[in-house]
Amino acid sequence: MNYPRKIEIKVPCSSSNIGPGFDVLGVTLELFLSVELEIKEKKNNKKNYNDEVVLTYSGEGSDTIPLKIEKNLITKTALYVLACNNISGFTSPINIHVKNPIPLGRGLGSSGAAVVAGVLLGDIVGNLGLKKDRMLDYCLMIEHHPDNVTAALMGGFIASYSKELVQTDTETKVIPHSETLDENGNSVIKEVPAPDVPKGIGNYIKLNWSKDIKAITIIPQFEVATATARSVLPDKYEKEDVVFNLQRLAVLTMALSHSPPKPELIYHAMQDKIHQPYRKHLIPGLTEILVSVNPSTHPGLLGICLSGAGPTILVLATHNFDNISKTITNVFSEKGIDTVVKLLEIVNEGAKVTEIH
Repeated sequence: MNYPRKIEIKVPCSSSNIGPGFDVLGVTLELFLSVELEIKEKKNNKKNYNDEVVLTYSGEGSDTIPLKIEKNLITKTALYVLACNNISGFTSPINIHVKNPIPLGRGLGSSGAAVVAGVLLGDIVGNLGLKKDRMLDYCLMIEHHPDNVTAALMGGFIASYSKELVQTDTETKVIPHSETLDENGNSVIKEVPAPDVPKGIGNYIKLNWSKDIKAITIIPQFEVATATARSVLPDKYEKEDVVFNLQRLAVLTMALSHSPPKPELIYHAMQDKIHQPYRKHLIPGLTEILVSVNPSTHPGLLGICLSGAGPTILVLATHNFDNISKTITNVFSEKGIDTVVKLLEIVNEGAKVTEIH
């Protein structure tokens, strides 16, 4: 084998929930996390080469992303995958450069993409030969909600659920990588038994998506932490609200496959009573946007919802993209909030690995 080996991992961003599909639906969009690897030849036999891993990063969050391999989400996920397969760390000296255009904390699956990239990285450096369905098990041990990671790994428009795990499956200290601090505040990695990752955790089906439908993402320039967005949700729901979502979810999954799409059908099928009403106070302007932008006022618009936990607004449309975007950005502007708009295609291919010759 010729060294250095050069490999690129690419993982698409994703939008989840999609109207009534809370924790169920995800779709991949054409914005890609890239992880470039330069794997060098081993010069001696060592337990691991963790001290010869050089990690660099550019793009969104470059001033805050940790570059220690035990703290960075991509590399510590890789270390977790390796530990699960009785490999004590990186098996060769390696340079890793991450290029990330996916905004952090905006509801576009940045952490899901990082976890998927980390699982692929662990598979590569450990020469594990994992199939994607098995990779999904590792992803879901870390990112317990399947919608983003399943879409990012498999690609396309995805409906998914996770098998219920027993508590002992998720309590192990090495998810995603065991780290404690000694009394001086220094990082100490403890040796722990390799966890047993259950098989068949993730279950999914690829749904059809009309080629006529594009995604507009209106990205406010502030973050909403997923933990915060989940903390405002109720512990119990009214039966009427659950039925409301189930009815629309069943219709929406089929309606988005029709060509040409039916605006009124999709618009009403993208309504939600499970998460958006409880999160509206976290996103100034959300209420006005959801009630004022519709197919009657904005031809070409099909549906509108929060992307993931927000604050990004996902708009599905066939045309009139600039006018739709302008109306929504004006609402945010009136609240003193800057926005970035991206018109994105849906991509059917998920995460992939390319050897560069």
